[in-house]
Amino acid sequence: MQNINIEIISINFFMVHYSEKNDIFAVAFNRTMKRTIWLLLMLMLLGAASSKAASLLIPMDNTQTNHLKAYGVAYFVLEREVEISWLLNYKGGSYLIPYHEMFERECKMRNVSYQVIADAQADAILAQIADPGVNMDEMKLQKVPKVAVYAPKNSLPWDDAVTLVLTYAEIPYDVVYDDEVLQGVLPSYDWLHLHHEDFTGQYGKFWARYHNYPWYQEDVKLQEATAARWGFAKVSQLKLAVAKKIREFVAGGGYMFAMCSAPDSFDIALAAEGLDICDYMFDGDPIRPGDPQRLNYDNCFAFTDFTVSTNPQEYEVSNIDVPNERIRTVNESNDFFLLFDFSAKWDPVPTMLTQCHERLIKGFMGQTTAFRKAYVKPSAVVLGDNAALEEDRYIHGNFGNGFWTFLGGHDPEDYRHLVGDPPTELDMYPNSPGYRLILNNILFPAAKKKEQKT
Repeated sequence: MQNINIEIISINFFMVHYSEKNDIFAVAFNRTMKRTIWLLLMLMLLGAASSKAASLLIPMDNTQTNHLKAYGVAYFVLEREVEISWLLNYKGGSYLIPYHEMFERECKMRNVSYQVIADAQADAILAQIADPGVNMDEMKLQKVPKVAVYAPKNSLPWDDAVTLVLTYAEIPYDVVYDDEVLQGVLPSYDWLHLHHEDFTGQYGKFWARYHNYPWYQEDVKLQEATAARWGFAKVSQLKLAVAKKIREFVAGGGYMFAMCSAPDSFDIALAAEGLDICDYMFDGDPIRPGDPQRLNYDNCFAFTDFTVSTNPQEYEVSNIDVPNERIRTVNESNDFFLLFDFSAKWDPVPTMLTQCHERLIKGFMGQTTAFRKAYVKPSAVVLGDNAALEEDRYIHGNFGNGFWTFLGGHDPEDYRHLVGDPPTELDMYPNSPGYRLILNNILFPAAKKKEQKT
């Protein structure tokens, strides 16, 4: 419009200058020039309209300055009830968003790379993606997911990767714990993350090392009080009731994501329903003989044929986790897992969950670092693994009308996060591939359900 105004001012100046010198032709000249001006103006406006930006393209390949905050921009757009096209396998899983100066401003404020493109460019990208010969697809994101994080209200000496990245990406969430879950709040949410919880009722198997620490003693006291408040004699019974409520949430169409100790302890709690697998220092009485061998694997989401650890000195709840001996051959410099490639057009769900600008992901440890392949159910979809070590790191499946995803490890950018370590500063890792996997799961519930083909 600035160029149009300059042209009009120039023509008007010429009209005035010319008519002042030649009054005889002034009237005829003015009539002719006015028609010319309006014709030029209309042509310029039509040209400007045809070239005006229609979309924002947020690339998610290695050109992106801040991958993590780009998810926050996508969430911001969904909050305003604007549909997003998630371009699966196009430049790392880019976003195509209808242009609005508000969205462009958010990208600038959050240091998120973007391109302003016209209708013709957007149509060309969508045509390329629709080609049956390319492994790409368009997934419509339509609903802003309501997010809950299952986490204790008391302060414990470790952080949680999911809450860290949600906060960094500026994606809002609510914290719920045992009381809220048993009160039945979960159906009001779309997505639930399980904090690094021990659903077996053994307090993370921290007893051997930390039972004299004030934070451990406070946690035991609070959890025992919650169990008593709900009429349970043991914390293990409380946690089983919570796990069953979460299972109902997933069966009803909810999305559950869990990391570190939560995935295996969740399945173990369900498998041990009606059994006693906790020693006296955890529940006041010894393990009931024979119970650890009576597990019902049919109750589990992801795991089968495992055995539980009955040794209170061992910092493991089962043999699902990879053995500690792996540290003899694997360290931070050579610990990786590979994301699988899926067909975007036929397997959109695992494709969404593995969108990333890197296929080889740095490994990271946790109380549960990875899942032994021998104990992962054949029905589970393996999204990422280390085949040489027979480890599955990232797995997914459905239960009833909902979905679950399990990711091993504690913090994608802190190889061996220990109790008491400070939280990761994500400003140092705005392009973290591992943290992107978490955020893929956040946007997953926003996808148009009828296009989910698995």
